[in-house]
Amino acid sequence: MPTLLHRAAAGLALATAAALALVPTAAAAAAPADIAASSSRSAAKPGPAASDDGSTVTTPDGRVFITDEQGRALQLRGYNAAKYVHDRLTPADIESMADQGFNFLRLVVQWQYFEPEQGDYDEAYFDYVDSVLDAADREGVHVMLDMHQDVYGPVFGASGAPEWATRTDGLPFVDDPANWFNNYFQPAVMRAFTHLYDDADLRAAQQQLWVEVADRFEGHDSLLGYDLFNEPFGEFNEGEDWVTASARIESTKISDMYDRLIDAVRSVDDESWIFLEPTVLVGYGVPTQLRTFDDPKLGYAPHFYNTGVEEGGDWTGDDFVVNYEAAISTYPTASGMPLIVGEWGVPNSRTPGNTALVAAQVAAMERFASGWSIWYYCRSDGGGYCAMDAAGGAAPGNEPAFGPYARAISGVPGAEHFDAATGDYTVSFTAGAGPSEIWVPASTYAQAPEVSITGGKAHYNAKKQTLRITAKPGSQVTLTLER
Repeated sequence: MPTLLHRAAAGLALATAAALALVPTAAAAAAPADIAASSSRSAAKPGPAASDDGSTVTTPDGRVFITDEQGRALQLRGYNAAKYVHDRLTPADIESMADQGFNFLRLVVQWQYFEPEQGDYDEAYFDYVDSVLDAADREGVHVMLDMHQDVYGPVFGASGAPEWATRTDGLPFVDDPANWFNNYFQPAVMRAFTHLYDDADLRAAQQQLWVEVADRFEGHDSLLGYDLFNEPFGEFNEGEDWVTASARIESTKISDMYDRLIDAVRSVDDESWIFLEPTVLVGYGVPTQLRTFDDPKLGYAPHFYNTGVEEGGDWTGDDFVVNYEAAISTYPTASGMPLIVGEWGVPNSRTPGNTALVAAQVAAMERFASGWSIWYYCRSDGGGYCAMDAAGGAAPGNEPAFGPYARAISGVPGAEHFDAATGDYTVSFTAGAGPSEIWVPASTYAQAPEVSITGGKAHYNAKKQTLRITAKPGSQVTLTLER
């Protein structure tokens, strides 16, 4: 995840140039031929299909939507929140999110707080997470627990794995105060990842952490599932470029870790979703080389950041969104997985290029994703990654993320688009047996919107800021809203 510092590094820029040159053939060329799928959970990639248990709905173009208790296709939209000790969430925060129409929270949690000393779990931190889930239960907000790390952990001035789980073999670490992402390439940091992946006692500790977390929280109605490891990384071999290294690490070390952690969660929780992340290279349009896994409730949770913008630039309108969209859907579509963008956002949405980037990203996610969470839940009139202005509304330029959307579709979702500049919104779907629900925010429509619908009936509730749509099963429904 980004901070107010930059993500990209000078060495990263060189690797990125090589990566982009290889985009057309990355899926075929990136994975070395001698890599074996050595996991009992790994499986051949199935074609997209509706789930047997009704937990998902799959569209004709292969998008997979998680369903609610009524069998409706959920679109999840919300925030990342609570990375820092000083901004842990309160019930009032969850209520505020729900009042804004957001139905999703990617809750940042960290190993260093769950288990500050080996084998000694911090009950107060578990209680805090419980309190957030209790509030989400009441407000109808779906929560993904994100086991977060940046630059491995606090030993390197960051967050994630506790000090006792950090092994460096005495390799050097020289902090780059101007660019935090450079620190991933320090020998000590890379070696710490290797020990986490390879050392039997650290593997066991990480697995037990997930057993403790899942066992404690699996009873919450709001719990959507678990994001096993934020932005995984690893150690490069000598002479490897980033494309080759990421392919090797994803298809071996990271996939093996996911096998172990999936088993750990499933030992106590068979119902919740489990979400997997690739390395950040996917953000440059290079498809992931993660293996597939034999579990019916796995989701894909990549991130969607532009390096130049993170460095403080204004988006130039280049092919970033096009390249990302072209690469991102291959893995989840082939694997029959819902795709929820775990992180996206810009450090300054107020500049013309970045305003255009936000609109382009939201429009792209309307096409390829079934949900997203923006970075970050905070308020500011001074820029930064705060998604809101000081008053709690959309920060200027972030309006597309705060517009209407189809929260629950009874049937099969079709196309959807919102134009923040005009207020025009369109959604289409094939109706199922129950009602569908559209969020219609008063912040977008100060007066009741003009509603046009074919194939069904729309019932507007200004107080609840929703449209309830009913239709004969099988009908093709198209709804438009105008100011």
